Amino acid sequence: MSAPALCLEKVERRYDQAGSPLEILRGVDFCLWAGQSVALVAPSGAGKSTLLHIAGLLEKPDAGEVFIAGEATSGMNDAARTALRRGEIGFVYQFHHLLPEFSALENIMLPQMIGGISRREASDRAGQLLHYLGLSARAKHRPAELSGGEQQRVAIARAVANGPRLLLADEPTGNLDPKTADHVFKALDAIIRATGLATLIATHNMELASRMDRRVTLHEGLVVEVD
Repeated sequence: MSAPALCLEKVERRYDQAGSPLEILRGVDFCLWAGQSVALVAPSGAGKSTLLHIAGLLEKPDAGEVFIAGEATSGMNDAARTALRRGEIGFVYQFHHLLPEFSALENIMLPQMIGGISRREASDRAGQLLHYLGLSARAKHRPAELSGGEQQRVAIARAVANGPRLLLADEPTGNLDPKTADHVFKALDAIIRATGLATLIATHNMELASRMDRRVTLHEGLVVEVD
């Protein structure tokens, strides 16, 4: 059996708060496999974003290990972590964070070109993703000319443009009305099924969470499976 796309092993994270440690993660064990979608459902302040940042190599744990596709990351220098993150991990946030001066197509092309892909190849793949997400007619529009749901679908396309193994999403439908959120989730689910991505989504949307393969929560600093 192949290694999990993501595995957290005894991960701890604490912050200094007024001179005393605030324990956020207290020895988290969690694995996620290719093609699997997992909803992370927990109250605000429980540590969802901290967990995602550590899983995405944006933040280092105080103890424990983060494995990406079976590769331990704690001993990597910043350059190696950045290279691994760029090639293997995609991010979708609550706010789309698209670059306002570029078109939808160009926003999806940029991470590919940074990764060394030619402009033509990047444009072709960006166009394919926009078509797949029903946005071909909006390819030349800038973010300000797109609806909230369209902006977030472009952000999803950008996140998967480099063919990552792992997709991390932090409240990706949090700013959207229920109908638009449903449309965005269906687009996200279609991408997951088509590509075999391993996906971890932090969400307060229980209806969205119910459609995913697994549901987990954070309880007293540990990841716990939810029935």
